[in-house]
Amino acid sequence: MGENASFWESLIYAHPTCTTWKQEAEGSIYHLASILFVVGFMGGSGFFGLLYVFSLLGLGFLCSSVWAWLDVCAADIFSWNFILFAICFVQFIYVTYQVRSVSFDREFQELYSALFQPLGISLTVYRKIVLCCDAEVVTLEKEHCYAMQGKTPIDKLSLLVSGRIRVTVDGEFLHYIFPLQFLDSPEWDSLRPTEEGIFQVTLTAETDCRYVAWRRKKLYLLFAKHRFISRLFSILIGSDIAEKLYALNDRVHVGKGFRYDIRLPNFYHVSLAETPPVQPSHHLQRGSPRRKPTRVTNCGSFSTQ
Repeated sequence: MGENASFWESLIYAHPTCTTWKQEAEGSIYHLASILFVVGFMGGSGFFGLLYVFSLLGLGFLCSSVWAWLDVCAADIFSWNFILFAICFVQFIYVTYQVRSVSFDREFQELYSALFQPLGISLTVYRKIVLCCDAEVVTLEKEHCYAMQGKTPIDKLSLLVSGRIRVTVDGEFLHYIFPLQFLDSPEWDSLRPTEEGIFQVTLTAETDCRYVAWRRKKLYLLFAKHRFISRLFSILIGSDIAEKLYALNDRVHVGKGFRYDIRLPNFYHVSLAETPPVQPSHHLQRGSPRRKPTRVTNCGSFSTQ
């Protein structure tokens, strides 16, 4: 204990305390360096945040080096500040190279700005997603089919970039698919990774369409390597399926003045305020939400095909 106490005492009391303070302030270069440090540490995250931080910190260390060389005339202070300036400069060059290397075509850049950037997805993560689809945007001409009922296998997941897709079953219209929506999210969700299946609906392009497609096996390999990307797609696909269910729900009417609401499976929306709610007799089943709604006249029943 005595040795430890003497060590701390020597560390604290080895240098004399300041009895007099320097009257004149340091030069403007020192204060400029301090201001750059304060502003530099206010930077954010991401590539551009790093560029902001390293550029201002590098300038701050450079000013400190100049101050140490001209005013203080201390070689050690100058050396440390100049080394830190060199480190910030190298980091700035490295981040700049990364930003320039992570570049995409116009459609992928627009897709990132519209869908992935609002969710806080970095460009490095987005690059892995783009490389998984081979950075290719597929064209589907008007009135051409993306999938045919009972024939096309479910072997990919596609996201519509532009155009409009019409979804039908047995020739009857179900709903539309618009840009930034998945073409086959219900089919993807209805199958396990080891299962195979075929489309139960027909998807036809109403206009010239462009979409991005990820192969199932390749995308599952990406999910296995990056759990964050797996959770991201799970959220996007779940939200997309919910939108499709609500689109189908708007077309379901049961009797006069009654409309089925998927949010309240035990009740109907009633147009007349005094009419009591009616409980449906059907049960929700697991599987693809793309089911053909059927108009019925009996308010106590609801059927799907």
